[in-house]
Amino acid sequence: MLISENTALLLIGYQNDYFAKDGVLQSVVEESLHKNKVLANTTSLIENYVNNFGLIIATPIVFTEDYKELDNPIGILKVCQDLGAFQANSSGSDLIGDFDQWANQITVVPGKTGLNAFSNTDVERLLKDKNIKTVVIAGVVTSACIDSSARSASEKGFEVIVLSDCTAGRNNFEQEFYCNDIFPMFAHVKSSKELHITD
Repeated sequence: MLISENTALLLIGYQNDYFAKDGVLQSVVEESLHKNKVLANTTSLIENYVNNFGLIIATPIVFTEDYKELDNPIGILKVCQDLGAFQANSSGSDLIGDFDQWANQITVVPGKTGLNAFSNTDVERLLKDKNIKTVVIAGVVTSACIDSSARSASEKGFEVIVLSDCTAGRNNFEQEFYCNDIFPMFAHVKSSKELHITD
C-alpha cells in the first residue's frame, strides 16, 4: 500500500490511560499491546513517514469531570466513567509523550466523547479539505473505537487500511478475529511494514 499526500494516518486512543504503566485502562489492552508491539510499530511508522502522509490526526477521547457527555453509558464507556478515565485536565487524558517530538506534525482534533472518531469532531472536514482518499487507522480498542471509526470512514467513501500491528484489542483472540474476519469486509488489513511511499 502506498503512502502519499492523499493518505492520512488516524491515531486513536494513544493516551496515558491506555498506554502508561499506571493508566487506569492499561490492563484492558495490555496483552494485545505487548504481543503486537503496537507502540514501537506506531512510532516507527511515524518516524519513517511523518513527512509523507498528507495528514496525521490524533483524536483523543476526553470527558468533563462529571461525565456529563455520557447519558446512561454502557460497555467500555461505562467502564471509563466508573474508573475515572480520560478526564479533562488529567494526565490520563493526555496524548502519550512518545508523540511529543511530532507535536507540530500531528493535528489533534478535539471533541471525541464516544467510540467513533468521526462523531462530534472535525475529522471528516479536515480529511476532505486535504483531499484525502485513504485513511490508515492505528490505535485502540480494536473491537470498539477502531471498528467504529473504520466503518464510518468506509461509509463516508474513504479507502480504509487498518494496521494489524498498530492496533490492540482486549486480548489476542479479539485482535486476530477482527483483523481476519471483520475488517476485511470493509477495509484492507495490512501491517505497518507493508506501507511505503509512492516514490
